[in-house]
Amino acid sequence: MTILCVRFQLPPAHEAALPELLGLLEEFTPVVEALPPDGALADLRGAERYFGRGAVELASVIRVRALARYGVDCAIGAGPGPMLARVALRHARPGVTRAVPEDAVAEFLADKPVAALPSVGAATARTLDEYGLDTLGRVAAAPLSTLQRLIGAKAGRELREKASGIDRGRVVPNAVSRSLVTERAFGIDELDPGRHRRALLSAAEEIGSRLRAVEKVCRTLTLTVRYADRSSTTRSRTLREPTAHSADLTRAAYGMYEALGLQRARVRALALRAEGLTSAGQASHQLTFDPVDEKVRRVEEVADRVRAKFGPRAVVPGTLALACALSRPTAA
Repeated sequence: MTILCVRFQLPPAHEAALPELLGLLEEFTPVVEALPPDGALADLRGAERYFGRGAVELASVIRVRALARYGVDCAIGAGPGPMLARVALRHARPGVTRAVPEDAVAEFLADKPVAALPSVGAATARTLDEYGLDTLGRVAAAPLSTLQRLIGAKAGRELREKASGIDRGRVVPNAVSRSLVTERAFGIDELDPGRHRRALLSAAEEIGSRLRAVEKVCRTLTLTVRYADRSSTTRSRTLREPTAHSADLTRAAYGMYEALGLQRARVRALALRAEGLTSAGQASHQLTFDPVDEKVRRVEEVADRVRAKFGPRAVVPGTLALACALSRPTAA
């Protein structure tokens, strides 16, 4: 087991600590790939030889240092490859490292649902489930031609390899992109899609307000849905143009949420991350000549000035304006 997938238990208000936590991993290996908003992959092949310890032992040291230096616990999955480490992380909990034995990869994956693979979306999982291919063990035993007929030649081949435990992925070192994140946690695991949408509306409005406050726009919006079983789903969408307009951000968030096709999912929290930040002064804006759009933007400007004077929770009317703007049909 040479790859670790680490998820730091990092509150949204402490997102600035993520680069420092990645620096902690880099004390053991230079091959670290950031997985915003709160995770990372680390390739410990060189570290195992240098320190004379296995990946699971090094994971314990990493956890102790994260707690001692930053007061942040973490859940860690370990496996022979990045994909297997990610699957292991789904079954890990803070304080415990979940490891995939190198000699028992097929057995570990056999009873896992198809959606346990990071690359399998809800639509693909539903398609396979309709044909009785609801576990990775059944997918691995299915004829390759059947899988390719159901989901395509390349996707079918790759899925069968992964279900069989063949992990061709690698850790690609990168840097944390400049971003803003906000999270909406529910008091109890929430089943109501209406409450999910209201939480997304609130989060998108906050992201937009924060972007406008620092005179930035974002190119990409990422939605993370955390479930009651500690698993999560992340989707990203590149916007038509860089924006800090809360209505545009809300439409993108709603679009990603609807595309997940959640059916009675027990959601613990929703997080939005604005990425690819650039200066608002350098960004172009397509004029719409839409009086409703212009009115909403003027409402945002007034709401931003009130928040700057009285605090972020001082005004609510912007939410109503956004809801009205989002309820109207969009042009084809």
